[in-house]
Amino acid sequence: MARQDRETHWQGVYTTTSDTEVSWYEETPDLSMTLLHEAGLIPGMSVIDIGGGASRLVDALVDAGQAHVSVLDLSSAALEAVKSRLADTAHVQWFVSDVTVWTPDREYDLWHDRAAFHFLTTAADQQAYVRVLARALKVGGKAVIGTFAMDGPEKCSGLPVTRYGPESLQAVLGEQFRLVTTRRHEHTTPWGTVQKFQFSTFEKVGGQTSRHQL
Repeated sequence: MARQDRETHWQGVYTTTSDTEVSWYEETPDLSMTLLHEAGLIPGMSVIDIGGGASRLVDALVDAGQAHVSVLDLSSAALEAVKSRLADTAHVQWFVSDVTVWTPDREYDLWHDRAAFHFLTTAADQQAYVRVLARALKVGGKAVIGTFAMDGPEKCSGLPVTRYGPESLQAVLGEQFRLVTTRRHEHTTPWGTVQKFQFSTFEKVGGQTSRHQL
């Protein structure tokens, strides 16, 4: 799907559907918070949520006292919904952008992506994502990436996805990232359907970085 079509699609989703009625809705982002803590999350770290949409993860990070949180999403409507929900946005930076063309202005300690990467179904878009990830993440930083598992759904929100196991995801990310841990997860949608995911955590082990942390 072309970038402009992705933007139109997700803006349409978040302007016509309540965030509690989409298949990926979670009342509390318990697994994501657990994985981020396992990756070394402490309050002084910088964290970015890729394709955050209207997720409650930013709420949980702010409530936990995280001082440097960023959220990136294609849909301005999704981010406005989150802003209106949060009592305190002082420590949150918002980016309305397609991740494949985004230019990060800092390096992050932690990168979180729950079900955004698997919507990139072409090699060109996947490699563009990897290039941005490499620029945005500090050496030694961790990326927590969740995708549909190999036995998960073939589509979501009417769009095709690419399903992954940890090894195939590692192959796409390349040698600059080292697989640290992985786990399977079964997500239950608001209407009771079970979706099979895999979440893998990678460490950036080297390579060129473009900016010093601000």
